[in-house]
Amino acid sequence: MTDRKHELAGNLAKVEERIAAACAAAGRPREEVTLIVVTKTYPADDVRILSELGVRHVAENRDQDAAPKAAACSDLPLSWHFVGQLQTNKVRSVVGYADVVQSVDRPKLVTALSKEAVRSGREVGCLLQVALDAGESARGERGGVSPAGIEELADLVAGSPGLRLDGLMTVAPLTGEYAGRQQAAFERLMDLSTHVRRAHPAANMVSAGMSADLEQAVAAGATHVRVGTAVLGVRPRLG
Repeated sequence: MTDRKHELAGNLAKVEERIAAACAAAGRPREEVTLIVVTKTYPADDVRILSELGVRHVAENRDQDAAPKAAACSDLPLSWHFVGQLQTNKVRSVVGYADVVQSVDRPKLVTALSKEAVRSGREVGCLLQVALDAGESARGERGGVSPAGIEELADLVAGSPGLRLDGLMTVAPLTGEYAGRQQAAFERLMDLSTHVRRAHPAANMVSAGMSADLEQAVAAGATHVRVGTAVLGVRPRLG
């Protein structure tokens, strides 16, 4: 086993222990929570190692990094999640490899994703990114639709060819009433998910929690956690 594979295997084991302990504390079966490893800034070689270690879901937040990495790993049994803010001029590229786009937050993006999904003959899963730091009509600092806009956007995704409404996603906000209150934020997301599922029962995916707050997300009921640093380590910034 290479040094890097040994390192990643150890980190994965620690994260697995954390998820299992959080599930036990919440009275949830471990299989209810899916780990997504966020591989941004890390090379395709690391993705290949993660696949060898049993990881099946990976995420990226920049198309310029994700597209070549996904191409280099196209032989692997992986589901690719796009989790960053997505501009419409990148949609064609992202639809080429992403199985799920977790950052859907506006009608214009839904229209672009649907057009490209139909053109390429793919079905793309969509999560609505919820901005818990947004006002009733505003978007959040890091993108996302306000809670008041969820119902209309969910209906639009559900009715768009080539798209599948999978559920909701959030990032714990840095400002507003939920700043520093991760579990309360994630519990609010679960309430919003319950509302969405009344109209769209299959939209049962709830993506919340990262390296620092995955326990709070599991306690609140998240189905997917997005972990980068705790698995891959802290990578120095380039330049």
